[in-house]
Amino acid sequence: MNRRNFLKQSSVAAGAILIGTHRAWAGANNRIRLAVVGIHGMGQNHIKAYNALPNTEVAALCDIDENLFPEVIAKHFTAKNLRAPKTYTDIRKLLEDKEIDAISVVTPNHWHTLASIWGIQAGKHVSVEKPCCHNFFEGQQLVAASKKYRVLVQDGAEQRSNPCAQTMAKFLQEGGLGEVYMAKGLCYKWRKTIGRHEDEPVPQGVHYDLWQGPAPARPFNRNRFHYEWHWNWDYGNGDLGNQGVHELDIARWGLGVKLPTKISAIGGHMMFNDDQQTPNVLMAMFEFPNPDGGGDKKKILQFEVRPWVSNSEDALWMKKSNTDDYMATSAGNTVGNLFFGSKGYMAKDVNEWRTFLGEKREPGPTGKGLDNHYQKFVEAIRAPDPETFNRSIQEGFYSCALIHLGNISYRLGRSLEFDPATMRFPHDQEANAMLTREYRAPFIVPEKV
Repeated sequence: MNRRNFLKQSSVAAGAILIGTHRAWAGANNRIRLAVVGIHGMGQNHIKAYNALPNTEVAALCDIDENLFPEVIAKHFTAKNLRAPKTYTDIRKLLEDKEIDAISVVTPNHWHTLASIWGIQAGKHVSVEKPCCHNFFEGQQLVAASKKYRVLVQDGAEQRSNPCAQTMAKFLQEGGLGEVYMAKGLCYKWRKTIGRHEDEPVPQGVHYDLWQGPAPARPFNRNRFHYEWHWNWDYGNGDLGNQGVHELDIARWGLGVKLPTKISAIGGHMMFNDDQQTPNVLMAMFEFPNPDGGGDKKKILQFEVRPWVSNSEDALWMKKSNTDDYMATSAGNTVGNLFFGSKGYMAKDVNEWRTFLGEKREPGPTGKGLDNHYQKFVEAIRAPDPETFNRSIQEGFYSCALIHLGNISYRLGRSLEFDPATMRFPHDQEANAMLTREYRAPFIVPEKV
């Protein structure tokens, strides 16, 4: 099926609640049938989480690597006496399945937006992993699609579902730290070299043309495939857009800002002579207007990516964790946020925040608590309110915008000025060209959704 025919068949009027499905949504007792798109890494977390929810079924899996299906189905389905799901290698075929109510997009970054828009247009509710877009333009188009079609779109910034993050934002917004003038995002994750590998034949069972999708056609290379795609500009956004997007989202939320007016990022790929293209050391600064603030009436968001030996910044990260949670503190990683205000400062990781007030940094209010991001999505499907729920993807776009603006500054090697009203770099054609990319037909993110 070519893209034009697919979109023609799957797109319908914006007023429908579940567009393209075989049944109208009839209430809270209906069984929700989901498909997980991308099952190599985080996709298995999605499968496990959805399968644990009542009256919810992962009814289909989609992946371009057929070699993954037997082991994943055995581990997450047949070994647990669950019905084996349907399998697809082409998302377009999956989206023709009218038994599927929603999809969870867990592909590499360069597929996030296109897969989500196709899903939205086919009438499926969509949860899309972070970052929701591979470039700035894609985020704009995804938000536009979420507003046009009456389906739910959930952004992958899962900390927004946690009481820890919610109470953090409430405390800061209510003036608990006074004027919060700066936030810092920390992404200190131990990352080893990916080495160098020669191009090689496409492995049997891998539908490589589908994997490349919107990206330029290149020979197969294991350093541009499973997981290592993160460190290639064609497919990933470096650690700023991998782990870092979670902390960027929290920093922006705590500061109470949307899009910056100035961006400056420097860094590089240090220590290793390998195939990685993205920086493993990055220091990005974002300046936002603050009309109600004192002094220069601005707010600053500072973000740091470090790959190796590092300090822990605050006592909060000096504890060691035995959990396998990829966002948890461990002996080698420091992941989280710092906020600085006129009354004191706050340190926050995924499950706890602490404050220290006054010149003597005396312990102040704290908060903690996790929740189930996947359950929030399923609960929303049972009582769909797209206008309210889809604010999630709007916020996700603002946070992902910082990834792309920071990476553009780094790649151009200079500071940039940005106009949040026009969403363009004034008088900077070179920077504006990097807000989007050249797409490989037929995998084109549409300019009109």
